[in-house]
Amino acid sequence: MTETVRTTCPYCGVGCGVLARPTAEGVDIAGDPDHPANHGRLCSKGSALGETVGLEGRLLNPQIRGRRVAWFKALDEVAAGFHQAIQDYGPDSVAFYVSGQLLTEDYYVANKLMKGFIGSANIDTNSRLCMSSAVAGHVRAFGEDVVPGNYEDLHRAELIVLVGSNMAWCHPIVFRRIREAQANGARLVVIDPRRTATAGEADIHLPIESGSDAVLFNGLLTFLESNGGIDYEYLEAHTQGFGAALKAARDSAGSIPRVAGQCGVREEDVAAFYRAFLRTDQVVTVFSQGINQSSSGTDKVNAIINCHLIGGRVGKPGSGPFSITGQPNAMGGREVGGLASTLAAHSGFDAADDVQRFWDSPVIAREPGLKAVDLFDAVADGRIRAIWIMATNPVVSLPNADRVRQALKDCPLVVVSDVTRNTDTATWADILLPAAAWGEKDGTVTNSERRISRQRPFREPPGEAKPDWWIIAQVADRLGFRQAFDYPGPAAIFDEHARLSALPRDRQPAFNIAGLAGLDRAAYDALAPVQWPYPEGALAGTDRLFADGRFATPDGRAALVAATPRRPAHERDEHYPLALNTGRVRDHWHTMTRTGLSPTLSAHIDEPIVAVHPRDCRRHGLTDGAMARLSTRWGTLVVRVEASTDQMPGSVFMPIHWSDQYASSARVGSLVNPAVCAVSGEPELKHTPANLEPAPMAWYGFLFTRGGVEAKPLDYWVRVTGQAFTRFELAGRERPADWSSWTRSLLGARDPDADWLEYQDSRAGRYRAAWLVNERMHACFFAAPTTELPARRWLSALFGREALNEAERTSLLMGRPADPAADSGPVVCSCFGVGRNTIVEAVREQGLASVEAVGECLQAGTNCGSCIPEIRGLLS
Repeated sequence: MTETVRTTCPYCGVGCGVLARPTAEGVDIAGDPDHPANHGRLCSKGSALGETVGLEGRLLNPQIRGRRVAWFKALDEVAAGFHQAIQDYGPDSVAFYVSGQLLTEDYYVANKLMKGFIGSANIDTNSRLCMSSAVAGHVRAFGEDVVPGNYEDLHRAELIVLVGSNMAWCHPIVFRRIREAQANGARLVVIDPRRTATAGEADIHLPIESGSDAVLFNGLLTFLESNGGIDYEYLEAHTQGFGAALKAARDSAGSIPRVAGQCGVREEDVAAFYRAFLRTDQVVTVFSQGINQSSSGTDKVNAIINCHLIGGRVGKPGSGPFSITGQPNAMGGREVGGLASTLAAHSGFDAADDVQRFWDSPVIAREPGLKAVDLFDAVADGRIRAIWIMATNPVVSLPNADRVRQALKDCPLVVVSDVTRNTDTATWADILLPAAAWGEKDGTVTNSERRISRQRPFREPPGEAKPDWWIIAQVADRLGFRQAFDYPGPAAIFDEHARLSALPRDRQPAFNIAGLAGLDRAAYDALAPVQWPYPEGALAGTDRLFADGRFATPDGRAALVAATPRRPAHERDEHYPLALNTGRVRDHWHTMTRTGLSPTLSAHIDEPIVAVHPRDCRRHGLTDGAMARLSTRWGTLVVRVEASTDQMPGSVFMPIHWSDQYASSARVGSLVNPAVCAVSGEPELKHTPANLEPAPMAWYGFLFTRGGVEAKPLDYWVRVTGQAFTRFELAGRERPADWSSWTRSLLGARDPDADWLEYQDSRAGRYRAAWLVNERMHACFFAAPTTELPARRWLSALFGREALNEAERTSLLMGRPADPAADSGPVVCSCFGVGRNTIVEAVREQGLASVEAVGECLQAGTNCGSCIPEIRGLLS
């Protein structure tokens, strides 16, 4: 296959269209200009997809306890293990833990098998960790999990409110729309405890106290009520619950001074936000993990929705609450029932009889199953005897992750189907099943604005990898359910899913794609991106949701919910005086099983850090760039400190991405408390009481190598993928007695006649070494007693040389480039590989005075725009 294939990006919920063209070297990637989600733009992650489709680290064959076996043997073993557990302990003794990485067709088959044929609702998804509070809030307010708006609303809005979303980094293609709206006069309010790249672009930034979001929006509700901001006609005709919601808001928030005091922000900033909301009809409030990942996340979601409902700012162009999701198919998983709390096609368990008849299944789950955190608690205490984990890495991503690891270690049967052979979760699998990856998978995904798009393959799965739906159907066959799972391909699964969406029910949900039922294989293959609802007879989707004021509740009215603000489940105290917040960085994603393979994406933020306000650094005796011991009641890590005034005092931030595969001590999930929202079951990943103390190191260093390293205990290491090399950031508590022999041993350089360059200053504790093979750089190592080490970028460039000249050989021993211009500095723009030094030099020498001028000169910031805030910072 060499023609260009239209497919969809496998990263976040924006759902960008991608043009993929296989080549002899790999695959060329471009944005799809005809896809309505991105109109041809891709972020740094999407642009670098071509660097992530190699076979490095791929799981290519089925394995049972580390031994390669035939597919039939592995499938027989999975089915036998699940059958035995069900026979001995009942259907609730087994579970599936699935993922927003699955395609809708994969999700559908997994949910059907668990709920309709095994008869348990113990199937949950890693989407529980990012958007289940939004789901629960939508259901309480609208009667159904429905995101009422779309991306075009951002262009029409006059006020955009971003809550708990670093969109400039996490959803940069959508954030470009917001920047365009700002250019056309819209105002932007960002509500976030950190001064993120997104907050730096705001007209108003409210750095509220962790957990105080509901107070802020309850205060907005009372302000609107007191200042003529209520559409009583709309309330009377289309809503219920206003009185209770207003009372809860008055009791908890009340006046602006009271709100400002509880939120820890200035009164004038709160007042400016409230006045802007009051005076603007077209308001979109976009919220994400900062709202959802809370022990009171659902109430926070409803506090936001309440403020839109009282002014009738729902169902209108340019208005509405907008939950933006973190995964490419979180929405698709919600549609098919991938959450333990729903059945299928947005049905509740009250529709169990109807769904059972449709599936013609022997049994049906009639009540919710275990949500993610509870599910792994059940694995830990032995209630779950067999678990199948699909396309996710819970040993890294779940809270209290060390308990999750121990639970899998003790579980009688752990099955993992995945793309990657070595993950922190796969380590504990009894059976490993090789799944098809992006570029090989065939199906659909649904993005944050309810748009269904095709994810099409452009190459065959390598080795013995198979689609997830096929693997699940084969196990279903072995459990005795062949007829119900005898699908010829994903088109047949999608057709069944579409037909199920139109199942007659007491209340027909908004989710209806019956108009897509009956597609033959050719029509399915050619399916263009389409938004639901898409009922039978639709030509191009339907009118705007809720435009008529009718909602999916029994009486057709939306519900204002009395939202009671609650402090985080675990408060800071004298032993743990800091609040640990977790989240994403710009160029990495999830647990790095894909982005960690990309040299481009590993060049921006290449090492896990804990970001700490300088005041807290002084208080805890920490030094910028040095190591610290970050501890909570649930675990301890050793991590590098980044002093940052973007942090609020009393709060620290650590990214979620690094695992035991990429770092010695960086699984932040092992520190996070396991408290969850009582309504949604979503964990409180944004607030865990923590402490910091110095972790003294005798030396710091880094290593570049084209090969591997010999197994050696190191106190601290981080692995970074480079172009033609791997880099390790290192630190140790004790200095080696002989640097030369230690380094040679580490690299496996046993030839005494190797071309080995080295410099040592024993008195200063500095050491540098380089190993050349045929005049070409093979490895280099630098060590010092402090973090003051040479820049890495110019050294990485030396690995691209076919042979080093004398000046370059000398520069290795000097610890600085022969030509200072060779050091372009840390990467700012990943899309075009532009470094900080390059930008600064161009600004100074050419007098560049704007982001646009930098883009015209260097291309930086002209693609996805996620680096624009950093460029603006350099200009200022």
